[in-house]
Amino acid sequence: GYVVGQAALESGWGRQEIRMPDGRSSFNVFGIKAGGNWKGATVDVTTTEYVDGQPRKSVEKFRAYGSYAEAFKDWAELMGGQARYGQVLRASGSVEGYARGMQRAGYATDPSYGAKLERTINQTLAVKRLIV
Repeated sequence: GYVVGQAALESGWGRQEIRMPDGRSSFNVFGIKAGGNWKGATVDVTTTEYVDGQPRKSVEKFRAYGSYAEAFKDWAELMGGQARYGQVLRASGSVEGYARGMQRAGYATDPSYGAKLERTINQTLAVKRLIV
């Protein structure tokens, strides 16, 4: 539920998915940026970053994948491969703990990210309970 909730938040429940210039999906439902070590395809996106708590529009490079499976695999490798995220995963016994931990670990610059993530994860868990 936590991972699906994070994908839902980052992609606006699939309505704001990062698109390639030709309109194809980048399959990047986690909003993962393409840092200097990224060797795969990228797409430039105008996004809002928070600097000193103030929102600023900027163009950033984001990772592009060939499928949703690749995106989920990359997210899992990112979470397991970086100590700051690994600690969050190991210590998150609750939705609130996971969401606040991801914010503290710096997953996003939005100062409200933890609260938004917690709310979205809880929504995905509620939907899951309705359909099970």
